[in-house]
Amino acid sequence: MDRHEIHFVKSVAVVAPHTLKLQFEDGVTQTIHFEPVLHGQLYGPLRDLKIFNRVKIDPEIQTIIWPNGADFDPATLYHWPERAPALIELAKSWQLCAA
Repeated sequence: MDRHEIHFVKSVAVVAPHTLKLQFEDGVTQTIHFEPVLHGQLYGPLRDLKIFNRVKIDPEIQTIIWPNGADFDPATLYHWPERAPALIELAKSWQLCAA
C-alpha cells in the first residue's frame, strides 16, 4: 500500500518572481519556481505577481494558499524536485485547454 506522507508548511517567503522559499515542519526547505505550472483556470491567475505575492499559509491545512483558492498539497511541495516534471507536463495540457 502506498502511504501518503503528511507534511506541513511552517513558513513561506517570496524570494523572486514566481519563486517561494518554503520551510517544512522537519526543517527541510524547498525553493520553488512555480512559473512553469502557472496555467489553467486555477493556477493561471497566479502569473500576475500581485496575486502570486499574496501567498500565505492556511492555518488549518498548513499549506500555501492564494486568494483565488489555489493551493498545493504540502507533500507535493516537499518532494517538488521529483514531482515537478509531471506537474509541468500536466500544466502544458491546462495551457492548451485555455487556448
